[in-house]
Amino acid sequence: MIQWYPGHMHKANKEFKKILPKVDLVIEVLDARIPFSSENPLLAKLRGDKPCIKLLNKSDLADAEALKEWQRYLEQDRSIKTLACNIHDRSILGLPDLCRVLIPARRNRSTMIYALIAGIPNVGKSTLINRLAQRSIAKTGNEAALTRMQQRVEISSDLTLIDTPGVLWPNIENSHSGYRLAATGAIRDTAIELQEVASFIAEFLLLNHASATCERYALDALPASEIDLLEAIGKKRGCFKSGGIIDLEKVSRLLISELRNGDLGPLCLETPEMMIQELKQVEMIRQEKRAKIALRKGTRI
Repeated sequence: MIQWYPGHMHKANKEFKKILPKVDLVIEVLDARIPFSSENPLLAKLRGDKPCIKLLNKSDLADAEALKEWQRYLEQDRSIKTLACNIHDRSILGLPDLCRVLIPARRNRSTMIYALIAGIPNVGKSTLINRLAQRSIAKTGNEAALTRMQQRVEISSDLTLIDTPGVLWPNIENSHSGYRLAATGAIRDTAIELQEVASFIAEFLLLNHASATCERYALDALPASEIDLLEAIGKKRGCFKSGGIIDLEKVSRLLISELRNGDLGPLCLETPEMMIQELKQVEMIRQEKRAKIALRKGTRI
C-alpha cells in the first residue's frame, strides 16, 4: 500500500464535496497510458450519477489500439463520454461540443454549462485548460501537485470550467497502480525508490515490448530479468560507477525519463483485463485484512 497525501489534497477533497452539487457535469483528466491507475476512485464516489467526461490526455504517448479499447470500456457506463487528446493537435477543442451533448440546452434557463475539471497531479490538466482558453490561465509544470488554488475559467459563452488542484487518494491499495503513477510522474520521485520504479518498467517492457526494447538498446539477446535489462541498458549507455560497476540509480533515472518523454514509443501500461485481475487481488487482500481484524477482536472478547 502506497501513501502519499499532502495536506492541500485533503482540503481539495473537501472542496469537491461542496462544489459538486453546483455543477452540471464532471470532467476528469486521465493519463492515456494509465487510464485506470490515473482515475480517482474518490471522485467517482462523490460524483454519483452526474454526467462525466473522461479526457484521455497525452494520447500521443499511448498505444492507439489499447486507447480505443479503454474508450469502449469506459463508455459502457452511459453517464460517461471519453475524448482522447494531447497538446500537439486540436482534439481538445472538441470538448465544449461534447459537454453540450451531455447537457443539452435547457428552456428558460441560462445556456452556461458549469463543469468541475479534476485530475491527479501532473496529468496535464492545466496545459489543456490553457489550450482551451487560448491564453495562459492555469499554472503548468512538470512537478506533481503544482496547482493549489481553485479557479473559474470561462472557456466560451456557454462553458465555464471550475479548475481544482491535482488530487490523489489517501491509500493506493493496488501496488501496480502505485508504480504506474510513479513511472508517469504523478507521484513525487521521492515517494518510491527509483530503482523499484525502473524495475517495474523494465519488467513491463520484457513482457510486452521485448523486440522493440532489444532494438532500441541494441541488445543482442533478451535479458532474463528486469535487473539484467537495467544492467544491459547501463552498459550500452555508459552508466558506470568507478571500477566499472553499473550505476543502477543513473540507469533508473534514464529509463524513467525516457518513458515519460515518450522515447520508448507509444504504449499503455495497463489494459481493462489487467485491471479486472488486479482488482480481484486487491479484494482478496481486503478480505484477508478484515478476517485478521475480526480474529483479533474475537480473541479479545
